[in-house]
Amino acid sequence: MIEETEARRRILEAVDPGPVETVPLGEATGRFSGREIFASVDLPRFDNSAMDGYAVRAVDAGTGAFLRILEEQPAGTDRGLAVDPGGAVRIFTGAPLPAGADAVVMQEDVRADAASGRIEILDGVQPGENIRRRGSDVCASQRLLDPGDRVNAVRTGLLASQGIVKVEVFAKPRIAVVTTGDELVPPGTERIEAGQIFNSNGPMLAALAAEFGGSPRQFHAIDEAESLRAVLAEALADADAVIVAGGVSVGDRDLVKAELRNLGVREEFWRVRVRPGKPFVFGMAGRVPVFGLPGNPVSAWMTFMLFVAPALCRMRGENRERLATGLPLPRIEALAAERFENTGDRPHYLRCRLESDGRVRRVGAQESHALHGLSRAGVLVRLEPGEVREPGDAIRGYRL
Repeated sequence: MIEETEARRRILEAVDPGPVETVPLGEATGRFSGREIFASVDLPRFDNSAMDGYAVRAVDAGTGAFLRILEEQPAGTDRGLAVDPGGAVRIFTGAPLPAGADAVVMQEDVRADAASGRIEILDGVQPGENIRRRGSDVCASQRLLDPGDRVNAVRTGLLASQGIVKVEVFAKPRIAVVTTGDELVPPGTERIEAGQIFNSNGPMLAALAAEFGGSPRQFHAIDEAESLRAVLAEALADADAVIVAGGVSVGDRDLVKAELRNLGVREEFWRVRVRPGKPFVFGMAGRVPVFGLPGNPVSAWMTFMLFVAPALCRMRGENRERLATGLPLPRIEALAAERFENTGDRPHYLRCRLESDGRVRRVGAQESHALHGLSRAGVLVRLEPGEVREPGDAIRGYRL
């Protein structure tokens, strides 16, 4: 049995980013850049006004000065205007700065007289005031993205500002989700026999795989060696990663480990010092990672978040070092609303809720089968072996 951090480190060292593909910019959100991207144009592309107001020569625009209105420059086509001494050009936000102007007076800081065609400066300006200079945000040839940077909405806007319409990103990994067990029947089955249950792991793990950027496909195998071997072989034949739920413990009908070996999967480790989720197995079929998850739903969810999610993020191009530090979830620090104690010998992840007063309390049953409690949780708290937190103590966790 190995430690949680060591298990995650070994997994991340074993997996690499997949191939790069080109997609339309609008489809790249949430994906990871497959190459360096450089700016092709300056931003702003030209000197322009940061305000609605009047383009002036600062030397002429002291408080109390009167200037004649020459022309008007709206945002859009540059009209090629110029500001002469003693003159001002009516200008709008984003409009090209007329030649000769070195400042913009906000329209709130002038008094305009339409009859005389003049403005009075109520608050003078300094050179450069209210002007956006060419290249002040981005210079041509400046690096915008590195390989492994996530393309989010803001970066989509940045790339669009360069006229980019297609982006090279790491491909979505194809994920085979295999559930096992004679007792499982698909949701929607009209007749369910005594002793049977609906398969929740398959849909849940497929949804998780999609949530973390994979393209999932579901399989199911009964607890019979030959059938299981055939399903696993089919899953391995056309996948970038395989997730198997159930059948990885030590029971007489836990056949997954043996059949994976029969198919040439090299086992890297089995069992991790964590609760829930100890009977977890990781192996490699050539360059294809294989994750064997416990069959209990909460344990399956927990081991996915701890070990599979970081691996999928890495396969999609995310930086390895960022992923090694913990779960790919936002961290949170709050106060304990009740006493928390871990009397076991493994780190324990507890499903909790964040109350309106900012305190954290356990929610629902904490057993590894209790999916309803997990569904109501908003915070995941990690307690080390022997760790105790009294009410009011600081407590750390992850926001779900």
